[in-house]
Amino acid sequence: MSLRVAGSIATSALRTSEVGLAVASSNVANADTEGYTRKTSSTVTRDTGTGISSVDITAVSSNVDRYLLKTIVSAESDLGYAETRDSYLDQLQSSLGSVTADDDSTGTDIGSMIDALADTLGTLATSPESGSAKAATVQDLSDLAETLRSTSSTVQSLRAQADDEIATTVGSINETLHSIDDLNEQIVKGKALGQNVTDLEDQRNTALKSLASNLDVTYQVDDSGLMRISTASGKSLLDSAVHELSYTPASSVSAETTYSASGSSGFNGIMLNGTDITGSSLGGSLGALVQLRDSDLPAQQAALDELATSLIDTLNGIQNQGTSYPAPQTLTGTETVSAGDALKVTSGTLRVAVTDSSGTAAEVLDIDLSTMSTLQDVVDAINTMSNASASISADGKLVISADSSSNGIALGGDANDGTTGSFSDAYGLNDLLTGTGASDIEVAARISADSSLLATGALTSASGLTAGDTALTSGEGSIASALSAAFSTSRSFDAAGGLSARSTTFAGYAGAVIQGAATLAETAASALESQETYTSSLETTFSSRSGVNVDEETAAISTLQSAYEAAAAVMKTLQEMFDTALDMVQ
Repeated sequence: MSLRVAGSIATSALRTSEVGLAVASSNVANADTEGYTRKTSSTVTRDTGTGISSVDITAVSSNVDRYLLKTIVSAESDLGYAETRDSYLDQLQSSLGSVTADDDSTGTDIGSMIDALADTLGTLATSPESGSAKAATVQDLSDLAETLRSTSSTVQSLRAQADDEIATTVGSINETLHSIDDLNEQIVKGKALGQNVTDLEDQRNTALKSLASNLDVTYQVDDSGLMRISTASGKSLLDSAVHELSYTPASSVSAETTYSASGSSGFNGIMLNGTDITGSSLGGSLGALVQLRDSDLPAQQAALDELATSLIDTLNGIQNQGTSYPAPQTLTGTETVSAGDALKVTSGTLRVAVTDSSGTAAEVLDIDLSTMSTLQDVVDAINTMSNASASISADGKLVISADSSSNGIALGGDANDGTTGSFSDAYGLNDLLTGTGASDIEVAARISADSSLLATGALTSASGLTAGDTALTSGEGSIASALSAAFSTSRSFDAAGGLSARSTTFAGYAGAVIQGAATLAETAASALESQETYTSSLETTFSSRSGVNVDEETAAISTLQSAYEAAAAVMKTLQEMFDTALDMVQ
């Protein structure tokens, strides 16, 4: 074997050991670097033509389990979805308040507040003439209404927060896609030039996992090193160029703000290449945000609305059957009407009584509604009275007033169509609560300002009632008793918010709403814990297969160092032999 061939072999051995040392040292240095995978140098045996082989470095590659990486990417998407749902549903549960087991204190949840109101109404039923009992009832009812409004506001705030976060997440997705696109360009170019691109591939894999936490994706890497990424539904996000998502959040969010694929109103769609992908299986945190905004949180709003509207309809129906003592001078309806409207209650007798502060009738009119066709007919009939008048206000409300400030108006009679309720209820003349749902439920302003206007009794139904007769009595508490009984009586609630239709009390339904939210939160927390454990186990397996073992790399460095020293010794010997040969020639 010639000295030249021996030198070439020794040089290759030095170069191989040098690259191996550099790779192993880099592994040790980056052992704690996030996303870094163990690098190995690939060698090939080369025939020198002398019967003795040489060794050369062919490439430096990452020790990555590609199938396991795909599983981790999918798990990251599920983890992002679980984390987002857990965060929002935990906030939702907190907003519904907490129940206390302490008998000396009142829970802050809606059910406990309903129980407190029921207790106060029990006191009112036994002392309907008590001003303090009336004031306490109005206060407890105001507190309950405020809690319902506050909880509804929190639900809508969470929806608005989710909507804003959708826009932020879309921006993050686009940013990550551009980052991967830049890495694609460097990797493809580097591979074409035969350069080591393993660190760039690690960076790209880390970015890919970050992308997957926000959006469920699939990906492929071709022979050139280019990574192509698509949504789970097959829409391209990255090929030779980035296909950005776009989204504009709503300027404001209320219970009426919804997403529609038609895009006619409410929330906008998440767009990709001109296609709305909001309804696709988005996965990741983006998919969770859409589900929370458009499904989970609206369901909770629907349950709150079901409770609020049931309270409004039930309590107003009872309140409109009675009157305060003394009667108010004016009754103003809450329903918007016009003079030519057909009557909502078309049978029975409407009794209109003008009473003084002691409940004595100053004038009484019984109107046979079967003889009336329109609301104006009733207004005209009342206007025949000497001590009362009726009109339809400029904003379309029915108004009935006693002409003298020392008198009041009380309504009674048996006019009730069984559906709309009493005449007073049909037009909201003596409503206790106003609003259309949990977002705007309130105690009627006039009663909130003056609790003495709370109806506790009813106008006498005695036939032949005339001026000078007793129409109202202070201790008559039929309405107070009915209000109290309403909170211990089961009633029908429609299916809403994931709750099935049921018959229960107000407190029972409130408890079901709270328990429903708690179950959602517990399920989300359990799903998150399970997904965290699963994803962590995958990462641990990946690390054991593709990560750096410092002890192994240190041992490899020692072995390579010995090999390097041996090759260097051979080179030194060859140099000496070469020098000796030159001296012999000279």
